Amino acid sequence: MSVQTPAIMMGGPEFRRLASAMLAAGLATFALLYTTQPMLPALAATFDVTPAEASLAVSLATGPMAIALLFAGAISDRVGRRSVMIVSLFAASMLTLLTAFVPNWHLLLAARLLVGLALSGVPAVAMAYVAEEVDGGSIGAAMGLYISGSTIGGMAGRLGVAVVADHYGWRAALAAMGGLCLAIAMLFAWLAPPSRGFVSRRQDGRAFVAGLGRLWRDDALCWLYLAAFVLMGGFVTLYNYAGFHLQGAPWRLSQSAVGVIFLLYIVGTVSSAWFGGLAGRLGPRRVFWIPTALFMAGLLLTVTPSLILTIVGLGVATGSFFGAHSIASTWVSRRAGADRAQAASLYLFFYYMGSSVLGSAGGIAWGRSGWDGIVGFVAVLLLVALAIAIRLRSAPPLAGDPIPIHGAA
Repeated sequence: MSVQTPAIMMGGPEFRRLASAMLAAGLATFALLYTTQPMLPALAATFDVTPAEASLAVSLATGPMAIALLFAGAISDRVGRRSVMIVSLFAASMLTLLTAFVPNWHLLLAARLLVGLALSGVPAVAMAYVAEEVDGGSIGAAMGLYISGSTIGGMAGRLGVAVVADHYGWRAALAAMGGLCLAIAMLFAWLAPPSRGFVSRRQDGRAFVAGLGRLWRDDALCWLYLAAFVLMGGFVTLYNYAGFHLQGAPWRLSQSAVGVIFLLYIVGTVSSAWFGGLAGRLGPRRVFWIPTALFMAGLLLTVTPSLILTIVGLGVATGSFFGAHSIASTWVSRRAGADRAQAASLYLFFYYMGSSVLGSAGGIAWGRSGWDGIVGFVAVLLLVALAIAIRLRSAPPLAGDPIPIHGAA
């Protein structure tokens, strides 16, 4: 007879180790995933490629990661969550370190594709690892630190490589990021407690297909997946080409100055919690359109000839995007019921595919009309998102919703 191992409780030394490990994992994952974004103008100049081609240095990481997310969870069901996360972090860090030495553009893209594949093992299994090891009342705190690490990593990673690249070149910046995240991977392997609640199992194909059928028949989930696709696509497009815009006439900002723009992610940290609370009080159906509309307002501010208003517009767009993402991702989890894990994987698939496909497609708009083309392209995506938000207002709430909030689904 097996003895049930006690779950890790908040406040103890094991919880502090696990929470610190999750913070480190989130930081490294999103620093590595988007490390090339602030350096796109430098990469375009070095390899003599267009801005649209340069954006592939981001898209060829996020796209393959989106696809691999659908399989990484199943692999972790067999070999363990902690092992998959450790291998993912080490592999992605080493690949980023090696990317600093590639001799040509195509090898750089191949390396970024492999980075995306490697990184899929962290977001795909982080929640499962925490849920299996931590007491139910402490899961939120541990995952909150992972999400905080994701935000900090995405922000600080972009700023750090921009400053290093400005002074020492993009190769030095990538080498520094790879080395730093390799150290973080070692820290995660040391801190993360060995799995005690994990039980190896095979994925049941019939159960997987049945779950897909239930999710497909839901009145809101498919619309929320489409919303994730267009919102993330619009947001990444905005930041993919903001560097080209701000480093060009009339402002000609340095790469370090453009890197500072990523500090606007702090706004997203605050807004995601605020909009999440608002949706909890009023219901997501009543609230989802608000950050989407604000995203549009922020976008339109960036077409003004004022640098200050452009930066304010980027800040409004950033805060609004993270607010909409917070509402949508929570709404998906709530509506999916017992199929939460599968629903979350599908949400992340569409989320990162939006980053990959639309982030690169925006380059066509940039090539034809510059920043005005980017604004027009993103505006069309936001109109689609607003139409979805209006459609979702009529989605019926679910009977027996596991987290009923003032009758909202």
